[in-house]
Amino acid sequence: MNAPVRLSLVIPAHNEELRLEPTLHTYCRYFRRLYGDEYEIIVVANACVDRTAALARELARSYPEITVIEEKHRVGKGGALLIGFDRARGDIIGFVDADGSTPPEAFHELVRQLDGADIVIASRWRPDSVVEPPQPWKRRVASRVFNRLVRLLFGLRLTDTQCGAKVFKRSAFLRVRPDLGLTRWAFDVDLLYQFRRHGFRIREIATVWRDVAGSKLNLHRAVIEMALAITRLRLLYSPFRFVVKLYDMTLGKIINLERFF
Repeated sequence: MNAPVRLSLVIPAHNEELRLEPTLHTYCRYFRRLYGDEYEIIVVANACVDRTAALARELARSYPEITVIEEKHRVGKGGALLIGFDRARGDIIGFVDADGSTPPEAFHELVRQLDGADIVIASRWRPDSVVEPPQPWKRRVASRVFNRLVRLLFGLRLTDTQCGAKVFKRSAFLRVRPDLGLTRWAFDVDLLYQFRRHGFRIREIATVWRDVAGSKLNLHRAVIEMALAITRLRLLYSPFRFVVKLYDMTLGKIINLERFF
């Protein structure tokens, strides 16, 4: 008989063979001490053309708590997360980036803060957060502009919707799951917006975040995609839903928001 699962951690990965292995080693060693065999790590390898999936399967021989799901089609980060969430068995579900920018101790603090909340998210912009090294000014500006747009369009009074570390109660997620579907930049905003729409409690706490070399982010493209993604999402929750169909038939074919992580 399988042991009950207290915590499910989903890690989306797109061509992360150089950064995924140390992340899995670190997380497995840390949570094995805390949870024994009552946790799981679900790696969703999405449209990888390197050894990401094979490497994760090799590690699963030493860490049976690792499950590897290989999705051949490009579904974006949000799509990969939904695949992992739907497979998760834990009472608590969370996710982190494959690069290990959030250390396991910082992620576990999110779990500990779930008392009195339904979802807890990490913020790199709280006064007592630790970000090492400081992000380049262009990224900081892009982050703040995006945050302002999110506040304006969705009324989410949060400092950092995009930090890749969040945990939530499974019972709450099952309530919002039917309303989720967008991927790429809009996914985190949609997830938080749905939690708020359903009346769930969101808590944001300071975190420790370390920039890890190897990011594939194209900042100029990301800024455009971020603006388009959240504008599209806002229109979906408005009387102007028809504009989204028009966008998908025109600009959506040129700027594919699902193409990259």
